[in-house]
Amino acid sequence: MKRPALPSVPLPAPLRSKQAKIVGIGLFVVFLYALPILDLPIITTPDSDFGGVLYTMATYVLVALGLNIVIGYAGLLDLGYVGFYAIGAYVTAVLGVQHGNWPYLLTIPVAVAVTMISGVILGAPTLRVRGDYLAIVTLGFGEIIRLAAKNSDWLGGARGIQNVPKPPSVHLFDVPHLKWENGTVLIDVTNKTQAFVFGFIDYVPYYWMALTVVFIVLIADVLIKSSRVGRAWEATREDEDVAEVMGVPTFRYKLLAFAMGAFVGGLSGAISAAGANFIYPDSYQITVSIIFVAAIVIGGQGNRWGVMLGAALVVYLPERFRGLEEYRILMFGIALMLLATFRPQGLLPPRVTRRAKKLEREIEDLETGDEPQEVTS
Repeated sequence: MKRPALPSVPLPAPLRSKQAKIVGIGLFVVFLYALPILDLPIITTPDSDFGGVLYTMATYVLVALGLNIVIGYAGLLDLGYVGFYAIGAYVTAVLGVQHGNWPYLLTIPVAVAVTMISGVILGAPTLRVRGDYLAIVTLGFGEIIRLAAKNSDWLGGARGIQNVPKPPSVHLFDVPHLKWENGTVLIDVTNKTQAFVFGFIDYVPYYWMALTVVFIVLIADVLIKSSRVGRAWEATREDEDVAEVMGVPTFRYKLLAFAMGAFVGGLSGAISAAGANFIYPDSYQITVSIIFVAAIVIGGQGNRWGVMLGAALVVYLPERFRGLEEYRILMFGIALMLLATFRPQGLLPPRVTRRAKKLEREIEDLETGDEPQEVTS
């Protein structure tokens, strides 16, 4: 005798929404990994190697996540973040080729440890000052690191360090790229990427490596931001004096933010050095640090998704319009001016900023006797 079939019970709406969100995130992650293989004509960079551009974007996104801890979460204006970026790269190069023969993977823990210690050494005496004074001190730190590397023969001097070690290569399989011709999608068997082979021409494996590290740091960022540490950073950023009165050891948490930001900065520098194969002091000028800060401001400081978008844009847009090389910097400056005028909170401001703006508008409407208006973010 057959048992009667059990009636199907539909999933609750919140559970279906959560499952759809997970599936959407998974598909987006797969799309990001497949992006250099798809070679989409709409977003590819015709005048630059698309894999190399994506690799640079991934390293800048990693930088933005680290700098966002300092500026966005803790509210500390750091204009010399390129110094930590340079320390990570130089430690990898020094241990791997200049004064040693260490494997690349062994140089990364040392690089991030040295960078983190540098952040503590810099932050311990300087985090007692605020605002413009802190910005000036960090600005000087970035220049000191560059000049020290440029004038030290032990660090390669102005000529830099060549043949930076690369990650270990394992040739498992080849991934063919797609080719678009007159609206037809073809598989280009002549253009293949050797998975997990880190060479000198194809930057796609470097992009995959950097993107994986970005996801790992992003998960850690989500966990830290929702913890007690993240709440202490937010309180310190909003009003340090009030936070101190309420029992928050602001100096300790600011120093922790500085150290963690330096940790991520050194990690990104070590990853960038592997793909560059050659580093020299002028690669870490103060203008690079300003671009880092611009990525935070453009995206929306305090919002991890916003700063990631801002970092991707500051790398992608100049490369996408490289054909207008004489005017691309002008166009970039005009875009920054328009953004500062019409969207000063950034492209994707954090939720607390949107709520504060909405509350401020409602208070103004109540004071003037007008009906409260809906405020768009």
